[in-house]
Amino acid sequence: MPHFIAPSVLAANFGQLATDVQMLNNSTADWIHVDIMDGRFVPNISFGFPVVQAIQKVATKPLDVHLMIEQPEQYIEQFRAAGAEYISVHYEACPHLHRTLQQIKATGAKAGVALNPHTSVQVLADVIQDLDLVILMSVNPGFGGQKFIQHTYKKIEQLKAMIQESQSACLIEVDGGVNQENAPALLKAGADVLVAGSFVFNSANPTQTIQDLKQISF
Repeated sequence: MPHFIAPSVLAANFGQLATDVQMLNNSTADWIHVDIMDGRFVPNISFGFPVVQAIQKVATKPLDVHLMIEQPEQYIEQFRAAGAEYISVHYEACPHLHRTLQQIKATGAKAGVALNPHTSVQVLADVIQDLDLVILMSVNPGFGGQKFIQHTYKKIEQLKAMIQESQSACLIEVDGGVNQENAPALLKAGADVLVAGSFVFNSANPTQTIQDLKQISF
């Protein structure tokens, strides 16, 4: 199966957000990754419902909404109403994870879980068959432009083995520090979706950069 590219609009120019989203529409990107940060779960604040709604009005591709927030269960329905097609919550923020996943699915959205770099993939063993997506953070969440954490390759391999053993249809998404150099190894390890923010939007030709990531083989 070909891999997916999900550029992160956290790295877009907010002064011309509609233009940047239209660029993604016209590119070979598959999803649009939207990072929601609350300044509590992570040390940064990004944006909320009005910005997601504004993106959704322009976007022609699925919104992949990543909730880096405390008590995400309070906001699931609102993010779905704002246009989220994939909603991922952090394992570390959900004491009742199974309940939260069922809540996401009840809205009609696809359900995902994100894991911080220090969190073992083994914590997902009892919910792996309930998941549509797992986001492996390959940087510490909160800021764009960080250096890729090398241990991520091993986590991808471990998670892929768990998915295959359980016969889950779950996809593996890698978020943080993804670029042209490490993308082939990420795909070879078993990644299905590559999130790229700064690498795309800070490049001279973002559309071509997305195309280059989409055409990578291993």
